[in-house]
Amino acid sequence: MIAPMRIVIAEDAAVLRDGLVQLITDRGHEVPAALPDAEGLLAAVAEHRPDVAVVDIRMPPTHTDEGLRAAIEVRRAYPQTGVLVFSQYVETRYASRLLAENAAGIGYLLKERVVDVRDFMDALERVAAGGTALDPEVVGQLLGAGRRVDALETLTPRERDVLGQMAEGRSNAAIAKALRISDRAVEKHVGGIFTKLDLPPSDEDHRRVMAVLRYLRG
Repeated sequence: MIAPMRIVIAEDAAVLRDGLVQLITDRGHEVPAALPDAEGLLAAVAEHRPDVAVVDIRMPPTHTDEGLRAAIEVRRAYPQTGVLVFSQYVETRYASRLLAENAAGIGYLLKERVVDVRDFMDALERVAAGGTALDPEVVGQLLGAGRRVDALETLTPRERDVLGQMAEGRSNAAIAKALRISDRAVEKHVGGIFTKLDLPPSDEDHRRVMAVLRYLRG
C-alpha cells in the first residue's frame, strides 16, 4: 500500500481542478489546498507542507508562465516538496531552470498525453518519493532547445535509449521491459553511461539524477 500523500493543486480550469481533487482523494490521499491561480501557491505550501504540488503553467492573470515560475519558487524555498508540472504546453526556458539544480522530485506531464489515471498517480508517487517523471515529449523539446557537443556524444545509440528511459523516471526493470533487453544488459548500459559521463560513485550526489540532468542540458 502507498502511504497517504498530501497534495496541493494550482490549476485555473475549475472542472479539471475539481476532477484532480476527486481523483486524488478517492485514492486515499489528502488535498489541503486547490487554488485557481499561482499567486497563493507558495503560501499554501508553507502552510500545509505537502508531499507534492501539482501546478499548471499558464494561469491568471496573464496566462503565460505564472505556474512554472511559482513552481521554481516552491523548489527554492521548500526543496523537500516535489513538484509535478501538469500542462498543455512545454515551456523550455523555465523548465530547464526548474530541472537545473536538482531533478529529484520533479515531474512534467502533458495533459493530452496522460491517457491512464494509473500513469498520473504513478507519476505523483514517484515525484513524492524523490524520483522524476518526465513526458518524452518534454524531454525531446528540452533537448532540441540547445544541443552541445560533450560527453553525451560518446554514448552508443543503445546507451542513449537507456538514458532517455531514465529521464522518464523508469526503473531498470521498466527500461528492460520497454527496450526488450535483459536486466543485466540495462545494468551494463547504465554503468557505461556513468563512466562516459564521468559520474563516479558518491555519497553526496545521486548518479542517476545527475546523468538525467546532463542528458537534459545536452
